[in-house]
Parts: sequence; structure tokens; C-alpha cells
Amino acid sequence: MSKVKLATAWLEVCSGCHMSFLDIDEEIVPLLEKVQICYSPVADPKAIPKVDVGVISGALGNDEEMEIAREMRENCDILIGWGDCAVFGGINCMRNTYSREEALVEAYVNSPSTVNPEGILPGEDIPTLLPKALPIDYAVKVDVYVPGCPPDAETILWVFKELLEGRIPKVPVDMMRYD
Repeated sequence: MSKVKLATAWLEVCSGCHMSFLDIDEEIVPLLEKVQICYSPVADPKAIPKVDVGVISGALGNDEEMEIAREMRENCDILIGWGDCAVFGGINCMRNTYSREEALVEAYVNSPSTVNPEGILPGEDIPTLLPKALPIDYAVKVDVYVPGCPPDAETILWVFKELLEGRIPKVPVDMMRYD
């Protein structure tokens, strides 16, 4: 039996969801006997290959992330939204009460850790911010939602086991984590 092919991507996010995936610890060994990770943000990928399962963590915050989400949807049979940012938009939506210009000024001029006395804003050298940060299902169809900030490792493992059994999982409320 061939392995299930998996692609993962993180968009506007802290990477906590992928760290939670690694927290499945020794359970990752038997999982990787059945799953082949074909695309990942830690593997310097160039293009998203055709896979069985795609996982996106993070919200849509700019045009590049929108393109990645659409490419992921086109290339996977089942798409999973991992974590509150992918499912609900998460903390990224805090900028939604401001304009793009105001958000850029806060990030590149006014933030306490920034040294930018000329107040120079980035130009075309960074992806263009969307007017608002959005959950991924704003742009693509999502088959499985795994909320949480981050989702528990046990929940992530349960989702994979359900998929490997041929079921589309729906995470029960008692497995959702919000702390």
C-alpha cells in the first residue's frame, strides 16, 4: 500500500500549530510509515505537488498567502485548516480595524522594536497586504477544520488517524483547545 502524500503550509501564523504537530512525539514514527510529507515550510519547497492531504495553518494576510492557499487547494484531495488563524482568522484579525496603510506604519515605523527614523515603508519587495486578514475558507474550500491555538497534539494525531481510516473527521468539541 502506498503512503498518503501530505503537504503542509503556514501562512500568517506563529508556527505553533506545526510545533504542536511535532508534539505528537514518538507517535510520529508509525504515522510516517503511512504518510509521506511531500511539501513543508521547513523543506525549502518550490511548488506544491499533487497530494492526498493538504494542511494549512495561518490566516490569509497578503496576496502571496492567497496564492499559496489556492495552489494547495488545487493540488490536494482533502484540505485541512489547522488552528484558529486558519479556521477563524485568529489574532491576525486584530489589524482588521485599521487600513493597510495604518497597519504598515504600525509594523514598520511605530513598533517599539523598529528603528526607522525616515519612516520608510516597504514597497513592492514584500507581498501586498489584503485589506483584511481572513480565515482560509474565505478563499478556498476546507474539508476539515481543526481549531485551537494551537490544536492539541492528540487532536492532530486523531485527525490523521481518522483520515487514514478513510473517514473525514469532525473534531468533537471536547477535543478543541482554547487556552
